[in-house]
Amino acid sequence: MAGPALRGGLAGRKVLLLNISRAVTRDVLISFSPAEGPRAPNMTEHGKAGKIQLPTEIFRSLSSQTVRVVVTVLNIHQLGMFKEVNQTGQVLDHTVVGITVGETSMSGLQDPVQLTFAHGELPHAVTPQCVFWDPSKGVAGGWSSSGCATQPGDNGTICSCDHLTFFTLLLNPALDGSMARALMAVATAGCAVAVAFSIFTIAFCIFLRCRFRSEETLRINLGLHMNLVGSLLLLNLAFLLNSGLPGGTQPRTCKALGGLTHYCLLCCFTWMALEGCHLYLLFVKVLGTYIHHYLAKLCLVGWGFPALVVVVAGVIGSYGEYSIQTMDHQVIAHLCWITSKHLLVHYITNCGYFGLIFLFNMAVFGVVTQKSCCLKGTGAMQSDRKAWKVALVAVGLFCLLGATWALAFLTHGTSSASMLYLFTILNSLQGIFIFIWLVILYYPKTKETTGSLSHIIRHDKTTTASQD
Repeated sequence: MAGPALRGGLAGRKVLLLNISRAVTRDVLISFSPAEGPRAPNMTEHGKAGKIQLPTEIFRSLSSQTVRVVVTVLNIHQLGMFKEVNQTGQVLDHTVVGITVGETSMSGLQDPVQLTFAHGELPHAVTPQCVFWDPSKGVAGGWSSSGCATQPGDNGTICSCDHLTFFTLLLNPALDGSMARALMAVATAGCAVAVAFSIFTIAFCIFLRCRFRSEETLRINLGLHMNLVGSLLLLNLAFLLNSGLPGGTQPRTCKALGGLTHYCLLCCFTWMALEGCHLYLLFVKVLGTYIHHYLAKLCLVGWGFPALVVVVAGVIGSYGEYSIQTMDHQVIAHLCWITSKHLLVHYITNCGYFGLIFLFNMAVFGVVTQKSCCLKGTGAMQSDRKAWKVALVAVGLFCLLGATWALAFLTHGTSSASMLYLFTILNSLQGIFIFIWLVILYYPKTKETTGSLSHIIRHDKTTTASQD
């Protein structure tokens, strides 16, 4: 093995160039570190620098007498390279190692290339994963572990890969197998209970709508709540059906179920937004204004818009089998959902869509709270109970329907076990919360001639007329 022909580079980039004879009879060893870059191995160092071991198979397959081996160590933090969209893991020391031998690409090696990434003891909630940069993944490329095996150790992690390219060690937030199974069990049990309470809630709303047919505001409010609870009922049923699927489900069946689950989720989000819009119209705009077929138009939006999104997503093939697994590739559950190849669809239609709805509902919550305080000052609120009931309307819609889903943004990367449990429990028990909320809010209507909302609306209309 000849000495280094070239060694150097710019900030964030260090290169080692070697000319190696085709007749080499032993593996080639190279050391590297983020600070010093690649260099000839120093056998006195243990655990301080990474190591690269190139098998002799690589050189025997080449026709030339000598080949050029280029090892590049990049600091991607300084260079701004290799940025994956929505990356959850962290690159160890911001270091990426690129290896090329000769002018041809190397893949399918029987004797793999071994890279040892040196590091100290890793945190308990972090799992190392050997990955390489795949330009064909996603829109702008991403990290992939195909063809690479990960062997964690005390002083470092050994990556064995059957090809040559740019490698790194990705530190992923760990998803413990026992925790994942516990979360699935909690979600399944909670959804089963939520299904029962959703049915009770719908029956309760139908009872009140029949009992108070003359009060249009109450009937519209209950109609909105019935549609929202109906979307939650369908979502819980779809999840229960999904969670009980075995592996190897028929592709067409899985695509249909994945689209159905996505549709129910989008319907739930859309009806949350419509609840916020209805509150805004009641408390901010001209109160009591009659809109022809108001509830029917809301149903057209609440059930129709998600259908358009799902049809478009289905046309591009977004649905299929999705596996929930730990970092050691232990499968926890098989779901029919948006596939890993189309995660951008998930981030746009689910995360982005809900984010906008949550911000809107938060703004409505603030406006409604201010309006309620103003009405209390004008005498619309004649007792503490009515003030409490109006506050319950806003808090119930905002917190019970918005804040629990907002916890999903705090569980990004599964780095917080407590947040994961809280998000799973609160969302799986939404049916119970809504049932209790509606009973407390509307059941006194059977003993009172007017409710707080109807009283406030009529009072505000009278006040507005007198001012005119």
